[in-house]
This record gives sequence, structure tokens and C-alpha cells, in this order.
Amino acid sequence: MKKYVIIVAGGKGLRMGSDLPKQFLPMGDKPVLMHTLEVFRRYDETLQIILVLPQEQQSFWKQLCDKHHFTVKHVLAEGGETRFHSVKNGLALVQEPGLVGVHDGVRPFVSVEVIRRCYELAEVQKAVIPVVDVVETLRHLTDAGSETVSRMDYKLVQTPQVFDVELLKQAYAQEFTPFFTDDASVVEAMGMPVYLAEGNRENIKITTPFDLKVGSALL
Repeated sequence: MKKYVIIVAGGKGLRMGSDLPKQFLPMGDKPVLMHTLEVFRRYDETLQIILVLPQEQQSFWKQLCDKHHFTVKHVLAEGGETRFHSVKNGLALVQEPGLVGVHDGVRPFVSVEVIRRCYELAEVQKAVIPVVDVVETLRHLTDAGSETVSRMDYKLVQTPQVFDVELLKQAYAQEFTPFFTDDASVVEAMGMPVYLAEGNRENIKITTPFDLKVGSALL
């Protein structure tokens, strides 16, 4: 079965307090984004990687690839106004039936085991997302203040979110709404169920200076 992954990397680094977009920040010996592409290549050398970057960042990315002798094969798609539009642009490059994952470019610590689990489950269930347990106490804001809710009723969502290609294309043919916060929410808007797979706690999204310190320690 043909397999794709769309890696979305449109960050601007505002929460990092940096002029350099967060996906390009150095972590260890190379930029964050290169670590992310490498883990998907380790999962499957035949996986087609589609990297979605804003047009104005693509030449800089190519310079970084030359500088670091980065040879993981991938194709570029142009980023859109929102994440929804960026994924849609990446999907336009998916030409054959099969499975397509969507992953955040600043999640370089997803494990190969989690990637494999999501793709294998998606062969049967068509729509799969990795999740982890909530370990903090949760409070729900109400008109009267707030109240404790059971954390057993909630999960934290990660990526890659993996889908049947035709299903995801159909989902992204819908009109955009602000309620589309991830790919699962787009698929659910069609009334389709989404299945949960076990994620890995290290699969953090690097968006702040603290996250970058944690990522450097994980390396």
C-alpha cells in the first residue's frame, strides 16, 4: 500500500522570541525540522515525504539542506493561510490511493513505533490519531468560576494523524471553519469516527524556549 506523510512546518517563532522560525532552530547538530524528517525515513524508506513550507521560507530551507548535507528525499508544497490550507496544498501532491499521515514539523521525537502503529491501524480503521493520558488535574471554566473534571475522560492528541487517502481528500474538500484545529476534527465534521492509538510521551511539540531545552536533553 502506498504511504505518504505531509509534514507541516509553517511556524514563525513568535513564542520562541526569535526571528528564526522554530522549525529551523538548531537542536543538537541540525535544525529541528531535519530531525523530524529523519524519524519518518527511519520508519519506512519508501514513504513519500511532502514538506509544506511557506513560500518565503523555502529558499532558506534549501540553503540549510546544503549546509548540513541533508539528503532525506522529500518534495515541497507551499504553505497556506492556515494549517487547514497548508495540509490541503500538501494533499494536492498525493496522487495514488493508500495511507497519508499528517505530522507537525516541530514534533521530532515521535517514536518509530508510534508511527508504525498509526499506519498499521489506519489500514483497517481509516482514521487514526495518537494520544496520551492526561497526567495533570483538569478544571473546567464555568460561569460560576471553575470545577474539577475527571482527567480519565480526556486524552492529549499528538501527530502523526493517519488516514485513508480518499477519506482525507474528501474531508479537505469541505469549507474551512475555525473549529478545524487538526485533521481529526476535519474528518469528524463528515460524521466519520476517529480511532485512538497509543502515542509516546516524548512526542512534544517544540514551540517555546523551554521546549527547546527539553528537546536538547532528549537528544
